[in-house]
Amino acid sequence: MSRLVFITGGSSGIGQALASHALAQGWRVVLVARRKEALLAWVQQQPAAQHIAVYAADVRDPQAMAAVGRECIAEHGLPDVVIANAGISVGIDSADFEDLQVLRETLETNVLGMAASFHPFLALMRERRAGTLVGIGSVAAIRGLPGHGAYCASKAAVLAYCESLRGECRSFGVRVLTLSPGYVDTPLTRGNPYPMPFLMTPEAFARSAWRAIERGDSYRVIPWPMAVVARLLRLLPNALFDRIFSGRPRKPRRGR
Repeated sequence: MSRLVFITGGSSGIGQALASHALAQGWRVVLVARRKEALLAWVQQQPAAQHIAVYAADVRDPQAMAAVGRECIAEHGLPDVVIANAGISVGIDSADFEDLQVLRETLETNVLGMAASFHPFLALMRERRAGTLVGIGSVAAIRGLPGHGAYCASKAAVLAYCESLRGECRSFGVRVLTLSPGYVDTPLTRGNPYPMPFLMTPEAFARSAWRAIERGDSYRVIPWPMAVVARLLRLLPNALFDRIFSGRPRKPRRGR
């Protein structure tokens, strides 16, 4: 039987590109998203639609994700790869009380949602002594950008969480890979009011992502020039970093 990948956030952007690449390589695909109608509409357009299964769930709901995981295993088997891709990106201003809810939703989606996506499969992968868990981070985890505190904080947490999980899983033969995209042309980035160097298509990201998965990498920044930029940003003294980015246009806030 062909290999199976479980992907959250499959209703658009990176999730669909990862699924398309997997299908082209002969994988079976399980897609999860809140918007089942959008998933089904996309699946119906795929030549390999018979190899795609669709479930509706909110990654912020651990019970719902546990139920979806059980259904996936019962109906399709234990995945070889689980990609926790679901995420949101919204600007915040902590002086605005309403934006604290945006912060909560971002952390619940990007961090708790990742753990909830991995949870149903982790014990069985350890028992099988094989499997790969893939967390989608971001280069935004490297430094905190003004107005982007929710997203930057959530992706910094993703990097730390995946690193911790990698150490926990190593002796069981389960791999954990953290992928940190730069700017990818998706609905999350199209409203950004600032330059996005090395902007790549979701399809280009998916090709590089799958190469990292197949190689058994533990961490990869995509595209590679963004890794250089990230290292340089990390080395900048705080005073210089603050001066450069203090006047930068900010990520749009919800309803603004």
